[in-house]
Amino acid sequence: MEEALIHKRKPTSIPSQSSTSSSSNAISATLEMDCRLWSKLPQTLIDRVIVFLPPPAFVRARSVCKRWCGLLFTSDFLEMYLRISPRHHWFLFFKVDQSFSKSYIYKNNGGIDNNSKDSCEGYLYDPKERTWYRLPFETIPSGFFPASSSGGLVCWVSHNLGPKSLILSNPMIKAFVRLPLTLQPRLFPSVGLVSNDLSLKVVVAGDDLISEFSVKNLSSESFHVDNVGFYSMWGTKCELPRLCSLESGRMVYFNGRFYCMDYNPFNVLVYDTVANSWSKIDAPMKRFLRSPSLVECRGRLMLVAAVEKSKLNVPKSLRFWRLEVPRSSWMEVERMPQQLYLQFVEAEGGKGFDCAGHGDFIVVTIHGSDQILVNDFYKKVWEWIPQCPFISGSSIGGGLCCFAYEPRAVTPGMVLLEQSTFSLLT
Repeated sequence: MEEALIHKRKPTSIPSQSSTSSSSNAISATLEMDCRLWSKLPQTLIDRVIVFLPPPAFVRARSVCKRWCGLLFTSDFLEMYLRISPRHHWFLFFKVDQSFSKSYIYKNNGGIDNNSKDSCEGYLYDPKERTWYRLPFETIPSGFFPASSSGGLVCWVSHNLGPKSLILSNPMIKAFVRLPLTLQPRLFPSVGLVSNDLSLKVVVAGDDLISEFSVKNLSSESFHVDNVGFYSMWGTKCELPRLCSLESGRMVYFNGRFYCMDYNPFNVLVYDTVANSWSKIDAPMKRFLRSPSLVECRGRLMLVAAVEKSKLNVPKSLRFWRLEVPRSSWMEVERMPQQLYLQFVEAEGGKGFDCAGHGDFIVVTIHGSDQILVNDFYKKVWEWIPQCPFISGSSIGGGLCCFAYEPRAVTPGMVLLEQSTFSLLT
């Protein structure tokens, strides 16, 4: 993994009253670490320091010695990591392969561009430090595209027709596990993933293959595993609401439910994971929306879309709405400044855009472009992201797709999968 340059600030020291040479010697002496001190630090204290390392530094630190390399297999360290390691609200980008059809690219955000290699790569962005990292996915076989992410895991789905094969990967430690095939044959389904310390759930919905030439949005099926030993291998099925259209391919998990956009007309589909039922709620201003996206931001479900209405008393703009859960209604909470919106419209050129939210930030990616806008929702600040140094505009192809991603060296969801009975059957 590429690392960012870290500039360390040297500590200041009080100059002595002797000559300049003795003063410089005193300064250099203060910069030297006394090995007799550092070698006697308790291991628990060292482990605590390692837990707080940024993800790229944590991965590099594992090559220092055998003990540090084996920390991920130590129960005490794993417990400490899960309890106190800081959260990182980053974003993961992939290049979209222009060779795929437009409907396929923008329904599922991509066949990814693997540059004719056996492995593909993603690009991590830290919005607080405004830093990019290259993230290789060396263990993912060809024929899979990224569909969702949660809890440090990325979900990949096969693009072959029929029962879908899914892979969950943790690129930080280059580990992955393959789920059993879905029971229902599908074309390009919508995919939702939620992974935490206690459970993991995957939902696949829509694009049921009725025949070789017919596809309908009829059903969903889910996979579940938790820490009490219960798991369901796509055994939980549910009918979708009539006449729904899941064009975006994206699901967002919020407050025990998965949400996804319903097109023609615009509505929001809601899947209750406990009741195993689907329902619909109206989208705000649904007759005048363009490129709507659902995102999660600091425990709130947001809808982001452009508003285009011909009447002059409703100016064209890009707006955010927050879902008010008890009433299933929407409240407008943010509007892009008009001058910036004019710049955005010029860059976007009617091609469409997608959004992803994580922590305080909401990212807007433009189809067919490497230009990215980020909004710090709580500081009310908009800015264009600096261009990724690992890709050039000439090789961007169909653009960039974005996922909210939290880099984690420890992903309990993957451990639950490996310990479940189904792993013995695959």
